[in-house]
Amino acid sequence: TARTLIVIPERYASTRFPGKPLSKIRGADGVQRTLVHWSYLAAQEAMVDAHICVATDDERIAEEVSNFGGSAVFTPEGCRNGTERVAACMDMFPAATLFVNLQGDALLTPPDFVRSIASYMVDNPDVQVCTAGIRSTTATYQHLAADAEQGRVGGTTVVLNAAGQALYFSKRMLPYLPPRAIPDENMPVYLHLGLYAYRRDALERYLALDVTMLETVEGLEQLRFLVHGIPMNVVVFPEPAFAMVEVNNASDVAIVEQILLERMS
Repeated sequence: TARTLIVIPERYASTRFPGKPLSKIRGADGVQRTLVHWSYLAAQEAMVDAHICVATDDERIAEEVSNFGGSAVFTPEGCRNGTERVAACMDMFPAATLFVNLQGDALLTPPDFVRSIASYMVDNPDVQVCTAGIRSTTATYQHLAADAEQGRVGGTTVVLNAAGQALYFSKRMLPYLPPRAIPDENMPVYLHLGLYAYRRDALERYLALDVTMLETVEGLEQLRFLVHGIPMNVVVFPEPAFAMVEVNNASDVAIVEQILLERMS
């Protein structure tokens, strides 16, 4: 509904990939669009009746959004993460009751994932925050395990309780599985996707809470909710038919372009 606001947090000064939101990515139609434009299109495809805005602190990003006909708002440079940037939009959209955080580098997020977490919040009015997870297939598990062996961070995992709430998020692969355990399709390894829906109250509380040691060392902003006792429900999706690659490094652009091509064929 129009009371749902999809926020795409974007900053220019990414340490791994400076200027990332303005990097060009070629679609299956042969047209090159900026990453921020692709993210905006993904939001529009997901929810036609939601308001969408790009939250940034950079004139160049705001200008690009204006050029493709999107809506951009300025948020403080001091925002430490995407959740704080979403929270900074609250006063600008007083009618919004539900805020969806769609990561600016996750242009491959399936539209139904976005719709589903928004619907989940509507259907479960007591839930303050929810996010998305996918149950790892054997192939994804093996990919994560190989990354871990090489000392690379291959993704964030989440451990759930019986009620489907997050117990913990980590850039380590959790839970521990013995090396000789043959993974099957029912193994309890859930990959976390950086897609969130929050109620206004939850965002206000987040801003008022102290930064926590765990969010700092893991580099995972959502841990502030858990450390301070605010439950996060996880909507679990089946793994999509294509790889959920985010644009974190310049080398990811070619991979994403190939997936965009395959998705159209």
